[in-house]
Amino acid sequence: MAKLGVFQRTQTVLGKKTDVENYIVLLFALVLVIFPFVNDTRSLLILLTQIFIFAIFAMSYDILLGYTGIVSFGHAMFFGIGAYSTGIIMQKFSPTFLWLIVSIIVGIIISAIVSFIVGLLTLRLKSHFYAMLTLAFASLFLVAAEKWRTLTFGNDGFTFRIPEILRDRFIFYFVCLALMVLIFFLLKRFTNSPLGRVLMAIRENEQRVESLGFIPLYYKIIASIVAGVTASLAGSLYVLSLRFVNTSVFTMDTTLDALLMTIIGGVGTLLGPIIGSGIIEFAHHWLSGLSSVHPIFERWIILFGILYILVVLFFPAGIVGTIRNAFGNRKQTKNANVTKGMEKTDAAS
Repeated sequence: MAKLGVFQRTQTVLGKKTDVENYIVLLFALVLVIFPFVNDTRSLLILLTQIFIFAIFAMSYDILLGYTGIVSFGHAMFFGIGAYSTGIIMQKFSPTFLWLIVSIIVGIIISAIVSFIVGLLTLRLKSHFYAMLTLAFASLFLVAAEKWRTLTFGNDGFTFRIPEILRDRFIFYFVCLALMVLIFFLLKRFTNSPLGRVLMAIRENEQRVESLGFIPLYYKIIASIVAGVTASLAGSLYVLSLRFVNTSVFTMDTTLDALLMTIIGGVGTLLGPIIGSGIIEFAHHWLSGLSSVHPIFERWIILFGILYILVVLFFPAGIVGTIRNAFGNRKQTKNANVTKGMEKTDAAS
C-alpha cells in the first residue's frame, strides 16, 4: 500500500508540473495577444512572428531529440519541403486562402511520406549513423532545389503573392501566435499519451523496451512523422512571412538553429524550445544591430558562440530543464521524507 501511495503521489507531481507549464504558456500567450495593442512597431512584430515560427520548428525537433533520443542533422529537409510546397503552389496558382491551405496540406503530406521512408530506411541504425544519413538525405533535397531551376529558380529563389488578409503583419502575427500555442498543446498531449511514454522509455533504454514486447522502430517512425509534419508547417509559415523562398531553407544552418534553440531552452520540455527560439532570435537581432556601434559586432556569430557556451556551462539541462530539476529535487526530498514518515507509522501500527 505504501508503494502504491508513493506511485500516486509521483503521478500527481508530474501532473502538477505539466499544469504549471501549461499555465505559463497561456500566460505568455495572453501577454503576447495584448502586446501589439501596446507597441505595434513593425520591426518588433516581424521579430516576434519569426520567434513563433521557429518555436514551432524547434518543438518539432524536440520530439526527436528530447522525447525519443534521436539526433538528426537533416531536419531542415522537412522545413524546406513545407517552404517550397507553399512557395511553388502560391506562385503557380492564384493567391487565395484556398490555395494556401492546399499548399500547406501538400507540404504536410510530402513531409509525412518522406519522413516515413527515411525513418524506415535509417532508424534501424545507431544514433550517429542515423544523424549522418539524415544529413545526406537533406543534402539530396538541397541539390535538387539548386539544380531544378525550372521549378525552384535555384539559389536565386523566387517571390510569390499571398492572400490579401495575411499581408497585414498584425493579422499574420496573431495567426502565427495561435498556431504556436495550438502546436504546443497538441504536442504536449502527444508526449503525455501512452505512445509518448513509450518514446521516452525508448530514449532511456531501447533494449529494455524491446524486451517488453514493443517494436521500437515503429514508435520511432511515428515520432519522425510527427516531427516532420510539424517542421513542414513551420516552413510554410516561414516563407509566408518573407513571401520569398530559396535553397537556404534546406541548409545545415537551419537544422543547427533548431538544435541550438532546443538545447538552450531545455531538451524534452517543449516549453524550452519556445524560450530558446526567443533567446536566439533576439540575440541574433540585437548583436547584428550593434555592428554600427563597433566593428567587432560585425562578427556577431563569434559573440553568439560565446553566449551559447555560457548557457551550456551554467544551464547544462537547458533553461527550463535546469529550473525543472531544481524544483524536482526539492519536491523529491520532501516526498522522500513523507514516505519515510508513513513507513514508520505503518511499522509502529
